[in-house]
Amino acid sequence: MAGVQVAQKKRTFKPRLDPLCTFTAAELQARFRFTHQGIEFITDLIRDDITPSTGRNYSVPAHVQVMVTLRYFATGKMQLCSGDNFGLHQSTVSRIIQRVTTALVQPHIVKRFISFPMQAETIRKHQADFFGVAKFPGVIGAIDGTHVRIIAPSEHEVEFVNRKNFHSINVQIVSDAHHRILDLVSTWPGATHDARILRESGLFQIFNRRLLPVKCHLLGDSGYPLKDWLLTPYLNPAGGPQIQYNRSHKCTRTIVERTIGQLKRRFHILHSEIRQSPERASRIITACGILHNIAKMFNIPLEDDSDNEDGPDDNGNADHTVGDFRNADGRAYRTHIVATHFT
Repeated sequence: MAGVQVAQKKRTFKPRLDPLCTFTAAELQARFRFTHQGIEFITDLIRDDITPSTGRNYSVPAHVQVMVTLRYFATGKMQLCSGDNFGLHQSTVSRIIQRVTTALVQPHIVKRFISFPMQAETIRKHQADFFGVAKFPGVIGAIDGTHVRIIAPSEHEVEFVNRKNFHSINVQIVSDAHHRILDLVSTWPGATHDARILRESGLFQIFNRRLLPVKCHLLGDSGYPLKDWLLTPYLNPAGGPQIQYNRSHKCTRTIVERTIGQLKRRFHILHSEIRQSPERASRIITACGILHNIAKMFNIPLEDDSDNEDGPDDNGNADHTVGDFRNADGRAYRTHIVATHFT
């Protein structure tokens, strides 16, 4: 009827508690994977990018937004975030997760927490750390790929079906000897081979253009090409030295496998299925890599982590440097390593 005004429905809000004050220290770590100090540190990193611009009473504080996102990463279940003492609607939770994730993967933050060592002193420190694991010389990092399951995308769907016949992002990770992530690439569809991801990466350019001031190399499995900066195992080792090389190589390289295991246990969303577009999934993976390194910085353990992260001490007497093989191919370089360190 003309002229009749319909009364506007009054908005109602769910009661909200501040989870940072509600949960005990143990509950914070179990639910969000971080302590009070860690949550505040993460919040301070991105506060300016996620703080509500309005002064409304029911805007979501920055630290609560961070905790909502951490809970999602820890469980992979958005509905738990909306009902887990946050008092937020699921649509609000979705917007918060996108906002916080985008803030975390800004280039300056990625560079701060995931960076490949480029200084001679730092490189030698990494080499010494790796040498202490299984006496393998010259190692700056261990490289591997891992698949993170995603829902079938609406575009280019077949490119995301990996060799195990599920949709995924193929993630390249380089780890140091203490399970920290030195390099992470999370933009390639699951059908892409590990070797191609490496070839197209910035890491390949660093080594191929000889930009590092110290001769060093990565360790990778047999899925990677043998280079004078990327050593792979012998497929058919002949004799004792090559067998010793393979054993030391395997023991050292498995550090990156344990790093990936820790990453996926810490953030279960990477162990289940990311129900987002590939672009958003890529940002989530990178954000989890950053958070993993922050957790390492704060020495936050995993509840079910039985890995021994402290390798045997280097006695300081062994020579774990390598010769100048700038023009050698991978096979000659590997032969040199075997001859000088495993005979």
